[in-house]
Amino acid sequence: MATVTELRYYPVKGCAGVTAAQAELTRAGLAHDREFMVVDEEGVFRSQRRDPVLATVRPAVTRDGRSLTLTASGMEPLSVTVDTEGPRREVRLFHLPFLGIDQGKEAADWLSEVLGSRGRLVRVPPEHDRVTTGLTPGTSGYADSCAVLLVSHSSLKHFNGLSGELSDARPVPMDRFRANLVVDGWSEPHTEDLARRIEVGEAELGYAKLAIRCAVTTLDQSSGTKAGPEPLRTLARYRRAAAGGVAFGSKFAVLRPGTLRVGDELTVGAWGPSEL
Repeated sequence: MATVTELRYYPVKGCAGVTAAQAELTRAGLAHDREFMVVDEEGVFRSQRRDPVLATVRPAVTRDGRSLTLTASGMEPLSVTVDTEGPRREVRLFHLPFLGIDQGKEAADWLSEVLGSRGRLVRVPPEHDRVTTGLTPGTSGYADSCAVLLVSHSSLKHFNGLSGELSDARPVPMDRFRANLVVDGWSEPHTEDLARRIEVGEAELGYAKLAIRCAVTTLDQSSGTKAGPEPLRTLARYRRAAAGGVAFGSKFAVLRPGTLRVGDELTVGAWGPSEL
């Protein structure tokens, strides 16, 4: 029986994650996941692809979502009273147009100092009605696409075994893949690719698509520095997706919200073929 071993959400897209023993799963993913995003002066999102230093910014959001705290090495912590009613501004995420609520000059100045260039912090507006694509449509905040990214320990163990055979690379840690749900107990690697309906805790998930991986996976998530060609080098040898790119982990839409806890068992209600 597979169980949840880690729950992690990312309040600010591209910044460090927050682990939780218990979390509410909403239609848009774990509560407060990718609720905020850093953009440039033109409203284009910034990520670790361009600004790896974002990995060193550690956000914390209160349960009610009214206050956000940002910390980073060498910086005084910043507390932001979250604005959910201010003017909307246009933002762009992978060339797609959305709206965001600017969180003010103080947050912008703080982030600009960390980044070394001008940036601003925006929040998803309450009326955000994004529709995500895939086998099961859903919604999400400012995530790259779907609400939930799930990765199993068996997939990572299999990967690290192969990379060790093919190179002298050190094992890649799970945090490189920035998953929301980490699962243990499946004996076969990449079982998450085959699960089409999953009941976990009080919630139910529907498979949307494979998770296509980018250069962010090559960054050390504690320091925001380049850690080498892995995992992309090894994934390119055995996890090439038919539509392009390399895949690791799977993305899911939320069919039924509810409370999730570390230790919850997963029950797969429907299976399907791999899309690899």
